[in-house]
Amino acid sequence: MAKKKQQTAGTPAITALTASGVAFTTHAYEHDPAHPSYGEEAAEALGVAPEQVFKTLVAEVDGALTVAVVPVSGSLDLKALAAAVGGKRAAMADPALAERTTGYVRGGISPLGQRKRLPTVLDASASEHATVCVSAGRRGLEVELAPASLATLTGAVLAPIARP
Repeated sequence: MAKKKQQTAGTPAITALTASGVAFTTHAYEHDPAHPSYGEEAAEALGVAPEQVFKTLVAEVDGALTVAVVPVSGSLDLKALAAAVGGKRAAMADPALAERTTGYVRGGISPLGQRKRLPTVLDASASEHATVCVSAGRRGLEVELAPASLATLTGAVLAPIARP
């Protein structure tokens, strides 16, 4: 993995990463508001396989907000997410509620440095990669780090929650 790269204008995610001391690399790219998918745009811009770029989704499991981190190449299996946290029902959270709770805007929600720490589930496929990319807290800014570091910093459970 690449050495830690400092970011001058830090987001809460980058601030949390810097404070943790884990190795990470930031990747900035020009965000195109017309692109239909934030995650696919990031993968294309960075020249990284979509299976290695993960999107952060906020869902409600039995009424409690829960973060799901899944590859941009797939989609979230809500039943699997509910099972991973011992719940029965899951649905996508209201986008405005997700933004208020995490402190990030849609398309830039990072699993790191959220305003309120939420239960987090990282798709098990992350462990197949030496590093993964997730939002650094702003559209057009990704952070690359080891999946184990991501899981540790977010307190994530690893479970198969994505479907192709």
